Amino acid sequence: MNIDGKAWRTIWLEPDGCSVGVIDQTQLPHRFSTRTLHSCDQAAEAIRTMVVRGAPLIGVTGAYGLMLALQVDASDRALDLAFDQLNATRPTAVNLRWALERVRDRVRPLPEAERAAAARQEAAAIADEDVAMCEAIGDHGLKIFQELAAARPPGRRAEPFRVLTHCNAGWLATVDWGTALAPIYKAHRAGINIHVWVDETRPRNQGASLTAYELGREGVPHTVIVDNAGGHLMQHGQVDAVIVGTDRTTRRGDVCNKIGTYLKALAAHDNQVPFYVALPASTIDWSLEDGVAEIPIEARSADEVTAIQGRVISGASAGELVQVQLTPDGSAGFNPAFDVTPARLVSGLITERGVAPASEAGLRGLYGNG
Repeated sequence: MNIDGKAWRTIWLEPDGCSVGVIDQTQLPHRFSTRTLHSCDQAAEAIRTMVVRGAPLIGVTGAYGLMLALQVDASDRALDLAFDQLNATRPTAVNLRWALERVRDRVRPLPEAERAAAARQEAAAIADEDVAMCEAIGDHGLKIFQELAAARPPGRRAEPFRVLTHCNAGWLATVDWGTALAPIYKAHRAGINIHVWVDETRPRNQGASLTAYELGREGVPHTVIVDNAGGHLMQHGQVDAVIVGTDRTTRRGDVCNKIGTYLKALAAHDNQVPFYVALPASTIDWSLEDGVAEIPIEARSADEVTAIQGRVISGASAGELVQVQLTPDGSAGFNPAFDVTPARLVSGLITERGVAPASEAGLRGLYGNG
C-alpha cells in the first residue's frame, strides 16, 4: 500500500539479504518508523511486543525469524530452539505455527550449509503468497459488497455503503492489502461510495490507530467510533455490513478475533446485518472443531487496560508519545486479547478461493481435506 506516495510492505528483506525490515506499529499513527531485525531474539521480541501484529504478518515474521537463527547456527538443535522460542510468542494465531512448520519442514532434510538460504527463500515465498491471497480475498469481498449495495431499497442506493470493522485486518496486519480491509480498498478503487465505521478496539486501539491510519492514507472515508457504538448504529440502519478478520478459524467455521468481535456479531445478528469474516487458508486450524472450548486465548498484560498511549497535543511536551494511567492505583485489570464468534453468527467466510458458508462442509467445499 502507499504511504505519502511510496509503496510499502509491512516486512521486507533488507538489501544485505541477511536482515529483515519491519514497520514499527507501536509508533503509529503518530510516527512512522521502521526497525531492522538482525536476530531471532529480535524477531521474537517484535512479535511479542506487537511491533508486528496480525496473524498473517506474525507468521511471515516467524518464518524470517527462523532464517535469522539459522544464519548463526544451522544445527538441528538450534532450529528446534528457535522454533519453540518464536512459537511461544503469541499462542492464539495459528498462522505463526503454520509458517514455522513450513520453514522447518523445508530446511530439515538439507545439509546445514544450505539451510539459511532455503529458509530465506521459503519465508519470501510465504510473504509473496500472502499478498496474492489477500488481493484475491479483496476481489471476492468486492463482489459481496456490490451485491449488498445493489440490494438496498431504491431510496438508499445513493447513500454511502456503510461497513463496520473491528480491530485492524488491513495491510498492516498482513504483508499487503489485508484481509477484512482488502474488499474495502477494492471497493473504493472501483468507485463505490463507501464509508467505514472504525471501532477504536480497546485496549490497544488498533482500529483508532492502525485502521484509521491505513484508510486515511488510501483516501477512504471513515469515522472512528467507540467500541460500544456499533450496536446503536445497527439499530438505526447505519450499518450495511460488518467485516472482520480472524486469527484462528476452526474447521466448523468458529472464528477467533480481537476481543469484542463476538459482541459485534451478536448485535449484527439481532439487527439482520450481514457479518462476514475474511481469512486466508493459513488461518484455518483443521485440528479444532469447537472454538470456544478449544482455542487458547492469549491473556496480555493488564497494563494495556489500565494505561493508554497517546500524543501530547499542547504545552512544552507537544508531539511526544506518552503513556497515561487511566485507573486508580491498586485497581486490577484483566486483558483477554481475543474472543470466539460461533459459526452460527457468521454470514460467510471470504477466502482467497471464494466465499464459503461458516461450516465444515463450506470450508471443505473450498479446501477439500485441508
